[in-house]
Amino acid sequence: MDPQASSMQVTKSSDGMRHIRYLDPISAYDLWSEVYDTDGNFLQALDTIEMQTLLPRMLSQITSSAPPWKLVDLGCGTGRNMTRLLDLPSSTIIGLDASPKMLKIARSRIDEHMAEISRASEAAQGARLELYDLLGSYCIPSCALNADAIISTLVLEHIPLSIFFEKVSEILKPNGLALVTNMHSEMGAISQAGFVDPKSGENVQTKSFAHHQADVVAEAQKKGFEVAGEILERAVDEKMSEVLGVRARKWIGVSVWFGICFRKQS
Repeated sequence: MDPQASSMQVTKSSDGMRHIRYLDPISAYDLWSEVYDTDGNFLQALDTIEMQTLLPRMLSQITSSAPPWKLVDLGCGTGRNMTRLLDLPSSTIIGLDASPKMLKIARSRIDEHMAEISRASEAAQGARLELYDLLGSYCIPSCALNADAIISTLVLEHIPLSIFFEKVSEILKPNGLALVTNMHSEMGAISQAGFVDPKSGENVQTKSFAHHQADVVAEAQKKGFEVAGEILERAVDEKMSEVLGVRARKWIGVSVWFGICFRKQS
């Protein structure tokens, strides 16, 4: 399927099997936005746990400039990670995503967070959200350029590696950092991102790539990046499945997630 197709959808069925509907990424994530934060996605839950450690570690390694920083959440979705960034004093936070409905939820989440902290003047200078499609938009929003760091979580699965790292390089300053997490290729060989449409009961899926870590690192190096720190992998075990929920149990023994921090060489 053409990942840039705007309306193509196919429904398949077989005896005893749930219907599968294939949508282009933007249409799929617009639809998924309705249940994205509530449908028990264990990979998202695992990523949230890992980011509690990875994000502070990345911030401690920024050397492109002194604070305040410009930080970009590339493929920010519903703003799951942006609220963590908003607490950084005086830094500017930019969220980019291709799904208008995901960004609408992100805006509500950010506004609620800023109201809760009640010290907005001491928190981030701004949180700006912009529509940006890595697969179809040639011009990166100017507000996101010259960034000190990027986070991009569970996005790479949908993007060819060459396109992803080309855009990340355009966004970052020299010596800037990119924290990238993704579905592990071991899981990707068996499954792909998808969800059940609560209205139709169909399983909705979209274009996905089972990127191997070695290929991710090799492509990043071609685009002028080096690995900053260790490459992390996570496989589901019994203890982890109890934390992540019932949907994680079928993945016990399977590597499902990896995280890598890259530095753009000057």
